[in-house]
Amino acid sequence: MPATTPDEAMKLGEQLCFAIYAAGHSFNRVYKPLLEPLGLTYPQYLVMLTLWEQDDQTVGSLGEKLALESSTLTPLLKRLEAMGHVDRRRDPVDERQVRVRLTGQGRALQAGARDIPGCLLAVSGLRLEEVQRLRAEIAALRTALDHAASGDPANALRPAAA
Repeated sequence: MPATTPDEAMKLGEQLCFAIYAAGHSFNRVYKPLLEPLGLTYPQYLVMLTLWEQDDQTVGSLGEKLALESSTLTPLLKRLEAMGHVDRRRDPVDERQVRVRLTGQGRALQAGARDIPGCLLAVSGLRLEEVQRLRAEIAALRTALDHAASGDPANALRPAAA
């Protein structure tokens, strides 16, 4: 039941942000044993997913897709390169850009990760259609929050009218 008073709305259990935050921690606990055999952390797995979907991307493109700043993404990429999964090179056409490509070892790692999405679906207790709906709703929420935080006056951050 939704909170009906301002005091009830201030309870931790009523916070959507906390529910998503706590779910993120639960995801990490589930992913950890699935990713250990691959030698990947969850953020590294996300980078690999992005490259398996489309190889040979710029660091900027990866950062945009993963919602990560270059200062966060670069150490991940350096570690993946040290592990032999990716290769980073300056773009010959635009030296300002760094391109990231999968190595043969990085491509081969995908085979070991193929069962992970099914494992997550199984432990979620949800049907595929429910996961797809929930993912779409969370993506819409993220878009709305990004617009609100962007400084757009039409989406100015202010308390809702009582």
